[in-house]
Amino acid sequence: MSSASAGARRRARLVGLLPRRSDWAVARRNPRRDLLAGLTVAIVALPLALAFGVSSGLGAQAGLATAIVAGVLAAVFGGSNLQVSGPTGAMTVVLVPIMHQYGAGGVLMVGLLAGLVLIVLAVARVGRFAQFMPTPVIEGFTAGIAVVIALQQVPSALGVTGAEGERVWQVAFAAVTRFVGDADPVPLLMAVAVAALMLAGARWRPGVPFSLIGVVVATGVAELAGLDVARIGALPATLPAPSLGFVDAGALAGLVPSALAVAALAALESLLCASVADAMSVNERHDPDRELFGQGVANLVAPLFGGVPATAAIARTAVNVRSGARSRVAAVSHAVVLAVIVFAASGLVGRIPLAVLAGVLLATTVRMVEVGSLRAIARSTRSDALVMALTFVVTVALDLVTAVAIGIGVAIVLALRAVALTVRIEQVPLEAGDHSEEELRLLEDHIVAYRFDGPLFFAAAHRFLLELSEVADVRVMILRMSRVTTIDATGAQVLGDAIARLEQRGIIVLLSGIKPGHGQVMGVLGVAEHLRRDGLIFADTPAAIAHARGLLAPGAVVEEVVAGKV
Repeated sequence: MSSASAGARRRARLVGLLPRRSDWAVARRNPRRDLLAGLTVAIVALPLALAFGVSSGLGAQAGLATAIVAGVLAAVFGGSNLQVSGPTGAMTVVLVPIMHQYGAGGVLMVGLLAGLVLIVLAVARVGRFAQFMPTPVIEGFTAGIAVVIALQQVPSALGVTGAEGERVWQVAFAAVTRFVGDADPVPLLMAVAVAALMLAGARWRPGVPFSLIGVVVATGVAELAGLDVARIGALPATLPAPSLGFVDAGALAGLVPSALAVAALAALESLLCASVADAMSVNERHDPDRELFGQGVANLVAPLFGGVPATAAIARTAVNVRSGARSRVAAVSHAVVLAVIVFAASGLVGRIPLAVLAGVLLATTVRMVEVGSLRAIARSTRSDALVMALTFVVTVALDLVTAVAIGIGVAIVLALRAVALTVRIEQVPLEAGDHSEEELRLLEDHIVAYRFDGPLFFAAAHRFLLELSEVADVRVMILRMSRVTTIDATGAQVLGDAIARLEQRGIIVLLSGIKPGHGQVMGVLGVAEHLRRDGLIFADTPAAIAHARGLLAPGAVVEEVVAGKV
């Protein structure tokens, strides 16, 4: 390929990652629905943005800047029509140690570097490999993250503050313990009422934004009744001006590992979130490479405004889909609403009770879980059920990255085991043809042919070696390789070991039907080179049988033995 054509392909790949007019075609169908969905998501995203900003150590303003800047850029440049991006709890966990070691500037630099890494991954088309994510892992992750989100709402729903713990379930348990000791039923009743309104309303009138109605009504009741419940509180009034003052070249080398971890988490969470959004909607399919590019652009720009690293958010995306969003307008409008709130309505929104927002998210988690899909996977195979259950448990008990890594690892091991069990090594009868009865008897007594079916790779190779080692009373063995679907280095080496063991027992080994690609693997590793040199590898089985019959003819065996070839 010429350098000019290679350059043209690279340019085409870059252009393919950029926004296009067709991204907004679906927005013309029902823009009002998208705007209402964006408004609903903004109400839900506001307290989360504030909380995650504070948790990261950079403050509420950083959380709002991330939700606004990254929310717009990820929606415009991303590969999903339904994703809503911003600060997340999983990302906060990664950022806290960076904040302690390098300060706020270190966190901003990590976000900038992570954005560059994500863009490189998008250009390299790494996102397409997300399609190989096993369905049980996605379903287990989705159910697990729904439980995690629900557990995160327990303190606010119970009106408890100060509950601590390393894991979300520990914090929820501590909140329940405090609530039992000093119960205030008002926040719990508000959360349950809002959640019940949303769930019942979704069945009655799916197109009505009952989450927004519940927030407005519950906040009005709290104000009119003078209820003493925790509120969002005062909001920052402005966004900071863009700046690169945080860049420190001296800290660059030390921050690269953290940037790679943040980029990996952003890519993983965003691609999984996009898959979840596709599953929750109809006829939606995201572009994984464009999604990585959009997240890269968002993380590249957000630090300039003081924002923390961002990624797609399951909770906000789920609210977006369930609120009826159909295009990117919803995610963009959610960021615009947050910006308007920062400048104009901070005092009003600050009066929203936290228990009300907890009720919104509790209802969202219930609607996130597809019980029918979970039941179907649980009943499909034991392996799928195990992978799904394990991913779910680890997501709740530990964290997202560990859960996905373990889920994929176990799924790969079980898949390899299943493939290895399909490999068959069986003795096949030799074709009778026009042989005399005496000749056939000679062939049957001293020549055997084994046929391989399936892949000869590391997971199945040693079983094959054990089976061949048990063969006895044989003078010539023909190994038929035409049905081998693939062979790796381990399989080739084990094949070579089996041939050597058979030859040590005085058995002549012939090979037939080796595919060119498989022969290349064997040749590079030096497997069966002496057979090729001595003319004991044949294009087809009939030729191998003819040669074996010649070896066993009277006088031929003696000559072979004298020559030292047996």
